[in-house]
Amino acid sequence: MNSSQQRGIDRPRTRGTDRSLARRSELISIGRKLFADRSYDTLSMDDIAKQAHVAKGLIYYYFKSKRGYYLAIVEDSVADLITHAAGGLSLPPVERVQRTIDCYLRYAQDNQAAYRTIVSGGVGFDAQVHAIRDGVREAIVATIAEGAYGRSDITPVVRMGLFGWVCGVEGATLDWIDRPGLDRDTMRELLVKMLGGALRAIEEIDPSYAAPAPARRDG
Repeated sequence: MNSSQQRGIDRPRTRGTDRSLARRSELISIGRKLFADRSYDTLSMDDIAKQAHVAKGLIYYYFKSKRGYYLAIVEDSVADLITHAAGGLSLPPVERVQRTIDCYLRYAQDNQAAYRTIVSGGVGFDAQVHAIRDGVREAIVATIAEGAYGRSDITPVVRMGLFGWVCGVEGATLDWIDRPGLDRDTMRELLVKMLGGALRAIEEIDPSYAAPAPARRDG
């Protein structure tokens, strides 16, 4: 078989794969909107197919089950949250931490249903959804550690200090999006100061992890 014949076989397969990935991504995007307005238990597969304007079999083809579809939506939301929070690698430590918290809050504010699902662990007690949530927490801990210390290989004391702060942020952010009495800038400043307290407490216990110096204010 010559190279042109080989390319003739490979090209349709690639296009088919691209179309399949695009279709799957489109269904996830639709699902995120559906589950934003309705709870998991109140949406049947017939409802989902009708509102998505697709055959029910197509959803089963890509996701096997309603739960598989829901998990794919949760994982997609998680990827967005982590991507939003983990940028700004070239910034100084304090600015990077501030950017991480601001992006985290922005995501929660703009994707409230998805954020509630991620933080609350989904429907009832679902071990797989809880594992996804736990993975988010560890990813945020690593992101904050990279911003504060320039590394993510941290001791148990450091991890626990940051983990406790992250759990506090989750509860505060849930309350904030439910009762938005503070603007995002004020909320970010409050969480940054809370993190500063956690970092100083960590430094007192383990001086090898010095808290970054606070950002200087002009004027």
